Amino acid sequence: MITADVLIIGAGVVGCALARQLSRYELKILLLEAEDDVGTGATKANSGIVHGGYTAKAGTLKGELCIRGNRMFEALDRELHFGFKRKGSLVLAFNDEDLITIEALKSNGEKNGVNGLEILSSTETLSRYPSLNPDLSAALYCPETGIVSPYEFCIALAENAVQNGVTLSLDSRVQAIRKEEGRFIVRSGEHTYSAEYVVNAAGSGSASIAAMLGPPGFSINPRKGQYLLLRRGSGDLLDTVVFQTPSDKGKGILVTPTVWGNLLIGPNAEDVKSPDELGTDPETLAQILSIAKKSVPGLDPKESIRFFSGIRPRGDRGDFIIEESSVEGFFNLGGIESPGLTSSPAIAMKVEELLEKRGLELIEKDAFNPFRDEICHPGALGKVSEAAAGAKKEYGDPHRVVCRCEQVKESVIKDALGRGIPIRSLDAVKRRTRAGMGACQGKFCGPRVQEYLIRECGITLQDLIPPSRNSDEIRKTVLRIQEILEIQD
Repeated sequence: MITADVLIIGAGVVGCALARQLSRYELKILLLEAEDDVGTGATKANSGIVHGGYTAKAGTLKGELCIRGNRMFEALDRELHFGFKRKGSLVLAFNDEDLITIEALKSNGEKNGVNGLEILSSTETLSRYPSLNPDLSAALYCPETGIVSPYEFCIALAENAVQNGVTLSLDSRVQAIRKEEGRFIVRSGEHTYSAEYVVNAAGSGSASIAAMLGPPGFSINPRKGQYLLLRRGSGDLLDTVVFQTPSDKGKGILVTPTVWGNLLIGPNAEDVKSPDELGTDPETLAQILSIAKKSVPGLDPKESIRFFSGIRPRGDRGDFIIEESSVEGFFNLGGIESPGLTSSPAIAMKVEELLEKRGLELIEKDAFNPFRDEICHPGALGKVSEAAAGAKKEYGDPHRVVCRCEQVKESVIKDALGRGIPIRSLDAVKRRTRAGMGACQGKFCGPRVQEYLIRECGITLQDLIPPSRNSDEIRKTVLRIQEILEIQD
């Protein structure tokens, strides 16, 4: 039996933030993840916005922890090198009703403690951001909004946690939990774990995990959102995050630059029965792009290279659920939807406080290292001819170009494969290196990345996990989206 002081279920951004926070102390921490990599659930497929804090209702955990988390990102980025940019955001108003909404958002944000909120006239807004729709009447500006690559943030947290002694176990879906003689016994596959405390950070599966010990006390109602990604360089069109006015289903269709210079558009909101309902369809994606063009008319459908969907683990209480359950020592983190990414480092500190109050002894490590070695970046895009020449170099040359679209070199691939987290999928390599993120979506680099996984990690072809989407199918769907929009025009 594998023992721990604290066992965390779920290696999304919240679970990884908590694991890293607790790795500061003389504790034995176990982090269990059902999938083959960290951050593959709601963390992977979201907008990557570090929210300013004006949307979450004042007086709620969302409002409190969003502000607290937002202000931790500069320091975290200095320590972990995941890439964070404070771009600011706008909520656009097109009519009197929208204007009332943004005035209410401003008032709410000020109650939450957001700094620098102001309502800009259409003239002021367009002078700063001329690519926006000239028909707008005003906009709420928030300077504290930022952007981050959500999966790269989660990976950085996990790597630093492991570096500081956390044991990460992937492919470890929890099947049963019981409490006996003051300790929790957790079964996952062929393994059994024993821990004094358990933290349930299982995202969309959090209610199901909680139910293993009795009535969970909350429910999760999954809500799907579809997104469209434009090619790298499209972000030159817009240098801030742009929202339309929110509704009861969320913040609406946004347009945001990514930290790598793409534009990301979405999400819509679809209530689904299961978090496994992750399908996308060209009709919905075309509608999302059409709605987004109300904000940024110059969006070009021909720059679309990828689409995906994510699940928001919406709880039934309208707020984050961060509490000890009816079973002493078992803590539930449920309903961690937007602004969950922003709040994650603050949620980790909140849970640390709850654990200490329950009796967990926190003795700081002398050897805790808050710094993650800076990753080997693919860098800015250079000349296509140079990338083509680099692609002809032989295996073993660190300057060999593995991915032509994103110009990812062998040195970047090998760095990602040796950072403490086992990797056995092409998607895991893509999230760490951008190999496969470009226009051809892995058609050229996929076989090359596969070779590195086999030769460098000793993975057999049978055990290697292929890409989640076929590049030819992606291209067909992208073309179909363009056809639909042309017909509408």
